[in-house]
Amino acid sequence: MIITKCGKVTKGLGGLYEVRVTDGQGISRITCRAKGILKRDEEKVLVGDNVKVTVDDATPDGIVISEVEPRRNSLIRPPLANLDYIFIVFAAAKPSPVVETVDKLISIAEHNGIEPVIVITKSDLSNVAEEYEQLYKKAGFVTFVTSSLSGDGVRDLKDYIGNNLKLGKTAAFAGASGVGKSTLMNALFPELALEIGVISRKIERGKHTTRHVEIFDVDNPEGAGFLADTPGFSMIDFARFDFFTLEELLPTFRELVPYLGKCKYADCAHVGESADECAVALAVKNGEISESRIESYRSIYRVLKSKNTY
Repeated sequence: MIITKCGKVTKGLGGLYEVRVTDGQGISRITCRAKGILKRDEEKVLVGDNVKVTVDDATPDGIVISEVEPRRNSLIRPPLANLDYIFIVFAAAKPSPVVETVDKLISIAEHNGIEPVIVITKSDLSNVAEEYEQLYKKAGFVTFVTSSLSGDGVRDLKDYIGNNLKLGKTAAFAGASGVGKSTLMNALFPELALEIGVISRKIERGKHTTRHVEIFDVDNPEGAGFLADTPGFSMIDFARFDFFTLEELLPTFRELVPYLGKCKYADCAHVGESADECAVALAVKNGEISESRIESYRSIYRVLKSKNTY
């Protein structure tokens, strides 16, 4: 007898996948492998995928993921599918924030139709947290300043998650190693009891305590949502990976979009032009766009431009 069930992939490790299945008997979790064709790189199953699981006692595998439903979006880093929100986490200190990496992750999310939410951790360690908060609020992003130690900002963030992660919506916490993603998730949802690590005093970097992507249920009276913890990373390499093209870059910086078509020249790249010629450069000069954000845009632009020359 062959039975097909629908579910969401919540974890993948060593070729085995955990699938959350909802049927007439409630919620269950099935551990299984993927059908042969779904093991190829271009077809590979991702955490967050909505899938069909086939149960067939007459086959050697018995239970397999037989089909992946069409994705709304997918990311290379973190490797996830069907995200609605991404909580981009960075620390005010220890490790020191790398704003360009944060901005790269924002751009990738924007390109994929995922709403970026900025979360600044360890506000108890530095007085610059509010400066970063203003930077990203100015750019048009919902931003939270938190401290898992003191509890500051945690309640507000939890309320935001509760109000927005419902009816099957999915979000992920993502950021560099050691910024406190798992610690913050434990503060938000103590029942998760996620493993946390320590920061190297020598290099001020964290260890990869989260070794794989895993999605957890977020209970909500209006219907469960899903929240993923992801491994930390040290960089996002636009030269190596094709996140998007040069032509697709500018719309991923939402605060630049209002100035489109207002430059002196129609082909303005907003990279080295003067404020007399470039509406974006003028907006930076007038304090309407942050210096660090335009520098991130220009850095990504140069990388993508160099790729176009080959």
